[in-house]
Amino acid sequence: MTFEQKANPGAARRVVITGMGVISPVGLDVPSFWQSLVHGRCGIRELDLDGVAGVPVKMSAQIRDFDPLQVLDRKEARRLDRYCHFAVAAAAEAVRQSRLDFTVLDPWRAGVIIGSGVGGLETMAAEYKKLYLGGGPERISPLFIPMMIANMAAGKVSMIYGAKGSNLCVTPACASGTHAIGEAFRAIRHGYLDICLAGGAEAPITPIALAGFDNMRALSRSADPNRASIPFDRARDGFVIGEGAGILVLESLEHALARGAEPLCELAGYGSTADAYHVTSPDPEGEGAAMAMRLALKDAGETPDQVAYINAHGTSTPLNDKYETMAIHKLLGADAARVKISSTKSMTGHLLGAAGAVEAIASALAVREDLIPPTINLREADPDCDLDYVPDQAIHWPVRLALSNSLGFGGHNGTLCFRKVV
Repeated sequence: MTFEQKANPGAARRVVITGMGVISPVGLDVPSFWQSLVHGRCGIRELDLDGVAGVPVKMSAQIRDFDPLQVLDRKEARRLDRYCHFAVAAAAEAVRQSRLDFTVLDPWRAGVIIGSGVGGLETMAAEYKKLYLGGGPERISPLFIPMMIANMAAGKVSMIYGAKGSNLCVTPACASGTHAIGEAFRAIRHGYLDICLAGGAEAPITPIALAGFDNMRALSRSADPNRASIPFDRARDGFVIGEGAGILVLESLEHALARGAEPLCELAGYGSTADAYHVTSPDPEGEGAAMAMRLALKDAGETPDQVAYINAHGTSTPLNDKYETMAIHKLLGADAARVKISSTKSMTGHLLGAAGAVEAIASALAVREDLIPPTINLREADPDCDLDYVPDQAIHWPVRLALSNSLGFGGHNGTLCFRKVV
């Protein structure tokens, strides 16, 4: 049967997760990442980076012990930006868990969709220095463009595995990972793909990014790692920049069962909206985020009263946390106090375009394990943030259905809906 005959946009299929991979400030694989989350371990440390003199940012969520040579040979590693290193490593873990053998798959039915908010920023900064401070245009690497462009993570992962189906990069800022997963979900659900590696990758911790985010007053200036990323706390003053990647193996349930794979969790719905309001501020009415959650639930055939857990975008910025709380109230009404909510950014920092993918994995594990990770270091109550944010300690809680939110600069809102496989 040809690809054209197989694709059937009218036939909705169930989509499941069969593999997950993470590179994060709190763990370089899924087991260590999950154990860090449920034990409330903070990955935020004092910033360790040259070239930031004068920038008043003290903290970051850097990955300090990652070795790209564990997944790439030395020559390949030199030809890829750090964000690509993270994506390749996370994809390798996800493929191992899923027990995928790409040699027996139809390559045209296997896709890769990996988002990134900024792509190869480390490479861009290094080459900029060469151009203006290190000898002029002739010093620029011929690999500068392929190392810098944001689509190269998706491109490189497809080359490694021979996946020849849809190969895309989406870049809706901090919602990139969520939207990449959502678009992969739609491609599988409606018959354009059988399987897809989807997620996000980011390595933005550079002097220019720190200066830019700080000058717009987006970053925390706290010198205390336990008071820097404090979502929903009254003393919050900005996010802590982080780095990493999260990749999921998504496939149709029928495809997974046919090859003997174990479905870990169902991805049941996806909502995507725009605030159409401001380049950086969320909609002060919370309507866009609320609608993204409504659409994800409608897509899943579920209702708000079935939601047990929401992994919030929860950036630790004054406006995001207030307006996201407002959006949750709009979605749940009087039922809002019942639902458990947490921001894992309190531990990982904000991974920008990778955040939604890493948080999707946390959400899927919460569903699978009936265990909700906490919002750590939440000490001072804010009257504008009046929900149950699971402070400091994980809780065992029945989680049949969970939502994961991502809200990006430009007003990009994305929500994923996860459900137990039955």
